[in-house]
Amino acid sequence: MTERVTPEHMPELVDDEPELRRQAVKRLEDKRGLMAHALAYFTVNLLLVALWYVTGAAFFWPVFPIFGWGIGLAFHTWDVLSPAPGPRQIEAEMERLRHTQR
Repeated sequence: MTERVTPEHMPELVDDEPELRRQAVKRLEDKRGLMAHALAYFTVNLLLVALWYVTGAAFFWPVFPIFGWGIGLAFHTWDVLSPAPGPRQIEAEMERLRHTQR
């Protein structure tokens, strides 16, 4: 169950319109960067597969950049699209930090 962020949970998000706008712009820029990364990944790897096909090489060597770069793209996707921590997670982490500082 996902808990909604309400004013009593995080009043600074509701009262600080410029900060909320900054966060929204950053999120949109991150998504645009991810789309550019994915487009580059597919275009370059398609070109590499075409090069492999044209040269008639027996071994499918494009698997190495496809797999290697794919790992980076997967982490980039996770970073951009993973959900932000909710109020319960933030409170639990704050509590852990309080206990470690004692």
